[in-house]
Amino acid sequence: MNTLPAQHKRVTPLFDDRRTSIEPPGLWAAAGFITLYFLLQAVVSGLIAMMMGLFTGYVQMDRGIKPVGAEIRTMLDQPGMPAILLMLTLGVATAILLPTVRRKWPRLWSQATTPGLGVVLPINRAFFALAVIVGLTTPLVGGLLTALLAHGKTVTQDIQDLGLQTPLALRIVLVVVVASLGPLVEELLFRGVLLSALMQRWRAGWSIAISALLFALVHLPSMQWQWYALPDLALLAAALAWLRLRSGSLWPAVLAHGINNLLAVVVWFAAVGMA
Repeated sequence: MNTLPAQHKRVTPLFDDRRTSIEPPGLWAAAGFITLYFLLQAVVSGLIAMMMGLFTGYVQMDRGIKPVGAEIRTMLDQPGMPAILLMLTLGVATAILLPTVRRKWPRLWSQATTPGLGVVLPINRAFFALAVIVGLTTPLVGGLLTALLAHGKTVTQDIQDLGLQTPLALRIVLVVVVASLGPLVEELLFRGVLLSALMQRWRAGWSIAISALLFALVHLPSMQWQWYALPDLALLAAALAWLRLRSGSLWPAVLAHGINNLLAVVVWFAAVGMA
């Protein structure tokens, strides 16, 4: 029989707080997760391309006639193949990163204020309407800034070339993926982890500015290194960071980011001919 008084009995909690870190994201952790995001896209893209090549018969390891890289390039020259590769790559990267970030900071995941990651509904549902406005207007303003700096040069992005090779039915699926998965994971990393890390050191204004600049710079390769696209990207990132901080939620920023991507992709695909 247990003779210990009730107040001295040790109770094992259902949830052990000692296993859960509430330490806020640091700059190195933020940089690591963002780097992992782009590395995952590169590595996963290569692995998926190899599997697609084997599945479609373009890559035959025992044939030895062409190098594997040449066979994969031949496969990716086929209509729709680059779009399928992009969608699968983005899906796998998102499926890996979202649960990883949640396991890293479970106590901060649904905390509204920084250093929380803000995966919670906003303090006011009106921020969703504001997000729609931001998503519709920032491409217009940013586009004007880019046009002024470009001095008549054509502004292109990798996804425009992708649109040329993608059949209409597959373009619709691609639009959905680019307007949903991309904004979800990028908002979690840039306006969740990175912005929270920056605000441990600097005030909101500086944190927004730094995160916006970094967001623009890491996307420059996908803009084919056209520096005059930087103000457009930075403006969008600053607006998204402001939404995140004012609403106490990541979801308005995800919505605005998705609308921005949706408009851009629809315009680009319309330019190459939707029919």
